[in-house]
Amino acid sequence: MSMPVAITGRPRLPLHRRPLPWLATLVARLLMHQPPARIRAVLGFVRRGARPATVEEAQKCRDAVVAVSVSCAGEGCVQRSLATVLLCRVHGSWPTWCSGARVVPFLAHAWVEVDGEPVGEPYPAGYHTALIRVPPR
Repeated sequence: MSMPVAITGRPRLPLHRRPLPWLATLVARLLMHQPPARIRAVLGFVRRGARPATVEEAQKCRDAVVAVSVSCAGEGCVQRSLATVLLCRVHGSWPTWCSGARVVPFLAHAWVEVDGEPVGEPYPAGYHTALIRVPPR
């Protein structure tokens, strides 16, 4: 079952399902301004006890985050990917959080993947080289 889509092309969530994704985007916004080592340490702590996420779980959480946040729906890849893993964690699962880049032309990017495949990204696996990875335990 897919989410209804608003006129803007973003998925829509019913009001009762918005608080958790909104909270995840808020925490992600605070976390994204931290140094990479701190982000990795926080995510490493938060993932404890979570089972590996499925593609469907990660996609559902990504869609929810995009539905409640304009910046996550746009170019805010760091906030979107952090909010996605945090929301997955609230539901008991953990996808792999990645941050990396491609060289020519240079483009930094952050994304979420499951079993080595990016979730909800327009880029194929291997398009970016992951420099930081926080996989499920």
